[in-house]
Amino acid sequence: MAPLKALQWATLMLAQLPFTALATETQAVLQPPNDPGSERSLATSQRRLRGRFLHITDLHPDDHYKPHTSTQENIACHRGHGPAGVYGAETSDCDSPMSLVNATLAWVREHLRDEVDFVVWTGDSARHDSDEEIPRHNNDILSMNRRIADAFVDTFSDETGLVVPVVPTFGNNDIYPHNILMPGPNDILRTYSSIWKPFIPEAQRHSFEFGGWFYVEVIPHKLAVFSLNTMYFFDRNAGIDDCVHPSEPGYKHFEWLLVQLDSLRSRGMKAILMGHVPPARTSGKQLWDETCWQKYTLWMHQYRDVIVSSLFGHMNIDHFLLQDAKEIDMALIQASAESQFSVRETMDEELSIQSSAGYLKELRDDWAKLPSPVALEQGADRSKKRGRGKKGKDKWAERFQLSLISPSVVPNYFPSLRVFEYNITGLEDNPTWVDTAREIQLNEEEVSHQDEIPDVGELKRRQTADLEIEKKKKKKKNKGKGPKPPKDPHLRLPEPPAKGTSPGPAYRPQTLTLLGFTQYYANLTYINNDLGGSGGDDDDDDNDKASSRGWNPGKHKGKTPKHDKPQPREFRFEVEYSTFDDKIYGLDDLTVKSFVRLAHRIGQASKKTEESFVQDNSLDDDDDEVDEHEDEYDVVDDDDDSDSEMYDESAKRGKKKKHKNKKKARKTWLHFLKHAFVSTKSKDELEDL
Repeated sequence: MAPLKALQWATLMLAQLPFTALATETQAVLQPPNDPGSERSLATSQRRLRGRFLHITDLHPDDHYKPHTSTQENIACHRGHGPAGVYGAETSDCDSPMSLVNATLAWVREHLRDEVDFVVWTGDSARHDSDEEIPRHNNDILSMNRRIADAFVDTFSDETGLVVPVVPTFGNNDIYPHNILMPGPNDILRTYSSIWKPFIPEAQRHSFEFGGWFYVEVIPHKLAVFSLNTMYFFDRNAGIDDCVHPSEPGYKHFEWLLVQLDSLRSRGMKAILMGHVPPARTSGKQLWDETCWQKYTLWMHQYRDVIVSSLFGHMNIDHFLLQDAKEIDMALIQASAESQFSVRETMDEELSIQSSAGYLKELRDDWAKLPSPVALEQGADRSKKRGRGKKGKDKWAERFQLSLISPSVVPNYFPSLRVFEYNITGLEDNPTWVDTAREIQLNEEEVSHQDEIPDVGELKRRQTADLEIEKKKKKKKNKGKGPKPPKDPHLRLPEPPAKGTSPGPAYRPQTLTLLGFTQYYANLTYINNDLGGSGGDDDDDDNDKASSRGWNPGKHKGKTPKHDKPQPREFRFEVEYSTFDDKIYGLDDLTVKSFVRLAHRIGQASKKTEESFVQDNSLDDDDDEVDEHEDEYDVVDDDDDSDSEMYDESAKRGKKKKHKNKKKARKTWLHFLKHAFVSTKSKDELEDL
């Protein structure tokens, strides 16, 4: 890196450190679109924390969509005659009509705006390039994103202005050409800085224009939501290479993230990470460059005391991912990208139902290899044949990290929204985002004066220098202990939680822990009222045979609308399911431990489950202790009739338990698939998949 560029980058990184009260306040909030001089800006907000937030993703609005047109490939609900409904063509690859986008945001404004504390909006707010007669252009993409951003401002504003912070990120279809984003600064990032001006804190505009990343303190001094630019991790982005070369934007992104998370840790704050493309990585396929996945997993593990959760979109299917810290390869993180690693196929950008099923089966097969949650808590690595393995209890499953992936508004299945609930114990009277935003706005001219920047920057440089001196002392003191210094002289690795630190909100229930979510969906088969049937489990149609590759015309292919003119029913979202009362999932909360238990149970439905795992992990998830007869299996003497009888009886019990667990696992697996496809598939169809 050239000296000048290195200095510019260092200055940029330091500019994000909120060491002073001034910097902290300017970074803490967004700028609501009020007139700074108006009397209403002086008013104190009556809003209080509700302990809920909204995740909305992948709207894919298409202003060329026309009802009663064909869902066939290269037509995309733009022409011809076919089953496209007023509010969208569910289960097809057609994009969202503007009627669906408008109705969704209107429903959110009426039912959710005053019930949520903030909004996570994970991108793809433009249509796909799926019609050769109407190709996408850059101006069209940016114009639509501006329309949608304005609609979000309207949705989450009242007569006083914006009252709910919205944290956006862009998806792979929000740029032109799609998937390709060159390193910043560039025109795309500058344009989105303008489009998202109401959402990006003033103090972070320069950072955003440099790399497309920023964060918002959605609960001032308590919780920040980080908008990650996953386009710099995305394996299909031909404009970048990896996350290990200092010249790459992915490398710089992780440097920035490290600085910010260090700062939050020192302030006693927590963070939610969000982005568009998730870190999906199965045994055969993945979405991120491997070096980026490695760094992300390390960062998540080292900041497990700070990070509450991570949320993504892009894939349209409702599911979750577990990253395993045991798969971290420091050679890939510390050295150049020439290091060897297992090659996985790049995952298809758009997943059909069949390819989605294949991907989910790969997840299930990978989960089959998870250690028993009970064994994990007991401190025995029981994946080793008959061995006790290392003693090292993982009561809170801190070895793993969790990524939650929400289904989309675009009706590749049924349009969906997700509302999370989180623990606000002790925060009931905490100032809200809008309170702090208005306070900052009143002092906007004073706190944004450019003459203050050199003083703030100098203080940050001094404190950073002191921090580096302390780290050098610590390294010298611990010389000869732990891993060798990184090969990359520029690389700075995150520190783990301080010794004795309690598990963070992602692992142990406490303030800011995610308690659960409610999944909403709009049953378009019923609402469009064009083709009969109620949709979901009650609509088992022979035409619902999606191709395993390419375009999906949807379950209504070949059908003719029963009305000459559309006669839709009233649009609404309804509850598809809630983790609070889903008895099959049985999630006590959304901690990592809860999902490790769920994943392990699903994994036992895998046909590839090895016998050793079946034996060693055959304990019910509800068991509190290891099987009391386990030691007896290890000391059986064939010459002793009593021991032999005891073994036979124990074997029978083990076989019965194994059968019971397999049945339970299969039921959970089918339930998982049902939700993955947002209740658009019947049980028989899920069995066929």
